Amino acid sequence: MNRTIEITVAKDGQTRVETKGFVGAECRDASRYLEQALGLQLDELLKPGFHQSESVQQQIRSGS
Repeated sequence: MNRTIEITVAKDGQTRVETKGFVGAECRDASRYLEQALGLQLDELLKPGFHQSESVQQQIRSGS
């Protein structure tokens, strides 16, 4: 799966940073510079991929 970082800016100026295709805490590392540049973080929603390890992700891809 390709790794992407999607930034959404609402009409009121609020922003949302969403990572896709990352496994474990690497999503935080990848988006940290953007979150710091955008300002105060109000909340965080962790997707199921955050709680997976790289080996589990590879097993899911290969079907084993």
